[in-house]
Amino acid sequence: MSDSHHLGTAPSLGEVEHISHLSENVGALFLNESYSDVTLLIEGNRIPGHKVILAARSDYFRALLYNGLLETTLTEVELKGTSLAAFKVLLKYIYTGHMTLASLKEEMVLDILGLAHQYNFVELESAISDYLKAILNIRNVCMIYDMASLFNLSSLAEVCCSFVDRNALDIIHHESFLALSATALKEMISRDSFCASEVDIFRAVCEWAQQNPDTDMEDILSAVRLPLMALPELLNVVRPTGLVSPDTILDAIKTRTESRDTDLKYRGYLMPEENVAAPKHGAQVLHGELRAALLDGDVHTYDMERGFTRHPIDDNNGQGILVMLGRHCIINHMRMLLWDRDLRSYSYYIEVSVDQKDWVKVIDHTRYLCRSWQQLYFKPRVVRYIRIVGTHNTVNRVFHVVSFECMYTNRPFRLEKDLLYPVHNVATVSANAWVTEGVSRSRNALINGDTENYDWDSGYTCHQLGSGSIIVQLAQPFVLDSMRMLLWDCDDRSYSYYIEVSTDQQNWHTVIDKKKEACRAWQNITFPARPVVFIRIVGTHNTANEVFHCVHFECPAQIPLVLSPNSSASSISDSSIVKLE
Repeated sequence: MSDSHHLGTAPSLGEVEHISHLSENVGALFLNESYSDVTLLIEGNRIPGHKVILAARSDYFRALLYNGLLETTLTEVELKGTSLAAFKVLLKYIYTGHMTLASLKEEMVLDILGLAHQYNFVELESAISDYLKAILNIRNVCMIYDMASLFNLSSLAEVCCSFVDRNALDIIHHESFLALSATALKEMISRDSFCASEVDIFRAVCEWAQQNPDTDMEDILSAVRLPLMALPELLNVVRPTGLVSPDTILDAIKTRTESRDTDLKYRGYLMPEENVAAPKHGAQVLHGELRAALLDGDVHTYDMERGFTRHPIDDNNGQGILVMLGRHCIINHMRMLLWDRDLRSYSYYIEVSVDQKDWVKVIDHTRYLCRSWQQLYFKPRVVRYIRIVGTHNTVNRVFHVVSFECMYTNRPFRLEKDLLYPVHNVATVSANAWVTEGVSRSRNALINGDTENYDWDSGYTCHQLGSGSIIVQLAQPFVLDSMRMLLWDCDDRSYSYYIEVSTDQQNWHTVIDKKKEACRAWQNITFPARPVVFIRIVGTHNTANEVFHCVHFECPAQIPLVLSPNSSASSISDSSIVKLE
């Protein structure tokens, strides 16, 4: 075999890779007294070690053995409060970089996790956490959650909580529930998403109290939501235990009878990013015409005759379209597709309830004109029933909804006066905005995001000076405080203009007035935040001809702006933009 053949089969020319041999050689020193220069005393047992290996692998041992502490000069170091069996497994990992978690009992894995946390083995701690997430079950989740809470392992604790939320009733009836620490127990039952009946939770807490007689129960019992219990449960289950004072029981009865039902702290199922208004989760439409279409998930096959659920606006007695979820769920986000095969717009409101008796309005768009997809956000609430009521249609007196979804989302959002305060550009085709007035070879050229491909003939939207305007309609009301637009700039011409905004296309408010200024290219505009649905751009002057040309529009502005001391608070030219580093 030739030399060239040997070179061709090498993993990488000129690279020598003998890591496995290094691991084997260092691993051979595990529990080997050869070259040992420190002895670790654990539970009365002597474990030989090598300072340089321990220090190289752990900040804890580096500080213990080399930073001038007393142990630096000692040949024997006692590690108090350490499990010998768990430490031997950890020590082997220190020497070899390998550990087979699946071969260990769960209790041992948790002991090793504690040592990894104590000795600052961050990667090992993360690996064990990932393993524990994968093996969660009813039997071990309480034990693992306790450990995650103790060591502040937020990611592991979060996964445990999600598992607990989905299996709350089974968990409170399992014997492992009784072994929870007081802190972990209170944290668990305090969650809105710990969804079991309150009387079952109370009984489980009582059983825990019997197993932990030395614990002060007042703090833990404060997490039990007594007002959610029925009167017979309070009198026949809670009172005989003697764990809750008569005054506290009376307060619970008073709260139950005098409060609005929606003000009580209900528990609900939490399924982040999962549409709970779906038949697979037991959701159904109880009221409305052509009910089958609303929750079928089809957002493409609809026309004038089919593919939507509707209700008459005038004679519906406020019943609207009523959706019942399969169970009480925590939600903070809804997505709704209004029928959008023509130019019409709608107004509407949405109410939610847990019992169909007491309703809370979470969305009120009765004063706004809305179209197509509605992205709706509100503070998290426990919900069972959702009522969608149309109040206006610009074409006829029927309210049409093609699709409806609701869920709990972890995506961040900001609300201002119950309206979404967006970060990303909402004047886009993908966000269902559209250009209702203006002349262009392509209707939505102004909002298609293309700021490069424009010339004398295409790539812009325009209107005749002194006649008409350019109007953009957003899909729904947003709170805006900035805009950005690109004026056509293929030559040295300049423009003058002003911009107005409206929520109903009847009442307009001027946000920028540049009628007396010569403007060109990019225009960056800021103004006091206000609700906006319609944006009207009106050109008043062009140094070259009688037409106003705009290439691109966006809101809010998609560049970070800082006002320089000499710039206007309402309009920022390119020269006054200070870039954020």
